Amino acid sequence: MALKSTIFKAELQISDMDRNYYQNHALTIAQHPSETNERMMIRVLAFAIYASESLQFTKGLSADDEPDIWQKNLRDEIELWIDLGQPDEKRIRKACGRAEQVVLFTYGGSSADIWWKKISDKLTRFNNLTVISISQAESTFLANMVERTMQLQCTIEQGQVWLSMDDKSAEINPVFWQRAG
Repeated sequence: MALKSTIFKAELQISDMDRNYYQNHALTIAQHPSETNERMMIRVLAFAIYASESLQFTKGLSADDEPDIWQKNLRDEIELWIDLGQPDEKRIRKACGRAEQVVLFTYGGSSADIWWKKISDKLTRFNNLTVISISQAESTFLANMVERTMQLQCTIEQGQVWLSMDDKSAEINPVFWQRAG
């Protein structure tokens, strides 16, 4: 019998001073059996940073042809494709061809650094690709915040992200390894 996803509920209150975006999002997060708490919370962080009314989680790890998060327009065209981890060049190339904007959140400390050194030269040609690195300490702290029901407050100002829940809070400083444009 196949393992089922674990469902998490999060009330995410976002105050993004950089984009003048202030909104509450009621999120239902399905954690695939093979997904770690760290990866799931990076998904929540990515959602918070790029939040909009039309941004949504996808099937993620359950579907090879979808990102972790996307935003589509009314014509069903992909405006924003957000992936996590250390995908191969073929997946990134495919995403850049399908979406107007592609954002990749990478994490994992030294393994992410090694992956980036190997692949970065091949990715500079993609003008619609942004690669963001989250430090090992920050992603580990996020993983330790996980609860089945979460009330999260997220404040974004001058590129810094503060995520808090109850008595726990994390300051996250995303590092841009590559910016679209």
